[in-house]
Amino acid sequence: MYSERFGREVRITHHAMQRMRTRFIADAELEILVEEGQTRYKDEQRLWIAHHFEERLDNLLCAPVVLEENLLIVKTVMHHFSWEG
Repeated sequence: MYSERFGREVRITHHAMQRMRTRFIADAELEILVEEGQTRYKDEQRLWIAHHFEERLDNLLCAPVVLEENLLIVKTVMHHFSWEG
């Protein structure tokens, strides 16, 4: 997958793939999450991307990601997420 939004190739860790399977998160949903989700940066390289999917009962979905030179690395994918503060 490639992210137009971030201008990087998207890599999904093994852990993130496992979480996607157990939480029934489709590749298409992850793509929408990355391209359209709300972002909150921890620092210049680490951020969270979250998106509300109307059809899902376990909203908000969130992906903690790391930005590297030419990559966006999805570390995991969470459901039932809420922003702190």
